[in-house]
Amino acid sequence: MGLFNFFTQEIAIDLGTANTLIIQNNKVVVDEPSIVAIDRKTGITIAVGKKAMQMHEKTHDNIKTVRPLKDGVIADFQAAESMIEGLIDMMGPRRKFFNHMKMVICIPSGITEVEKRAVFDSAEHVDAKETYLIHEPMAAALGIGLDVEEPVGNMIIDIGGGTTEIAVIALSGIVCDQSIRIAGDEFTNDIMNYMKRQHNILIGERSSEQIKIHVGSALPDLPNPPEDFPVNGRDLMTGIPKQITVSYSEISHALDKSISKIEDAILKALENTPPELASDIYRTGLYLTGGGALLRGLDTRISAKTKLPVYVAEDPLRAVVRGTGIALKNTSRFTFLIDRKSV
Repeated sequence: MGLFNFFTQEIAIDLGTANTLIIQNNKVVVDEPSIVAIDRKTGITIAVGKKAMQMHEKTHDNIKTVRPLKDGVIADFQAAESMIEGLIDMMGPRRKFFNHMKMVICIPSGITEVEKRAVFDSAEHVDAKETYLIHEPMAAALGIGLDVEEPVGNMIIDIGGGTTEIAVIALSGIVCDQSIRIAGDEFTNDIMNYMKRQHNILIGERSSEQIKIHVGSALPDLPNPPEDFPVNGRDLMTGIPKQITVSYSEISHALDKSISKIEDAILKALENTPPELASDIYRTGLYLTGGGALLRGLDTRISAKTKLPVYVAEDPLRAVVRGTGIALKNTSRFTFLIDRKSV
């Protein structure tokens, strides 16, 4: 078995709408934006990850940038394959001889059978011999150190780039879940629209993302407010580039509607929770993971809405990939992993 392990390359992939992370030997070896740059004439992939992100919204006619995942699932099959291949190549040279690649890939809980097949096919095309899928809330629960096999209910709220996954987990399974397609990307769009409506200034996706990171907030009043952030864009009245500054309270108004929808989904999931598990959740509280968990004041806002304690995971961006890595090491033990035969 030791000899066989020498020829096995094991990797865990958190295939996210915004970022893709890869873990090998318990270490995050790749953490890159989920984007590829393609030459329109030849169809060849020019850049993947950060390099492609630098080109995003700055390309000429011969180059296009593609985000292969939309709402947590593969929207562009070919671009997804070349992205996965490019990211795996970033890990360093692969052992070409007798190489048995084993993968665990993370997927949203609301995914369809067709979308699952697309993930399996992409993995197959990058020479994976053994592929398992794991639902995001389950991976997040493992990643933050919860014992998912216990008969105790835990609620996980994973706010990613494309989807927000809300799930109650007990006995190695998801008892009830809500998956809504409102998450980081929607927040970015809200900010873009707000800037256009309120300030007559046109900004791109990347600038909007920077605003979200620097002054993004779920509450109009914060105890430790961030400094106002300068934003450059194009004036819609004159067409001339200009700069304005925005405050966190403005951005909290821009994001209010989307956050309310996430709150409604959390309340709906709590409503569908069996009474015994509901009593566990009253004790254990709610766990926030994913990039959206970094939004200032979000835990306080959800806690006020649900009257329950809300905990933000340590390093929420990597909770899902850490859990996927744990599942990779224990594929024989965890029954909730999906393999090709069960699809």
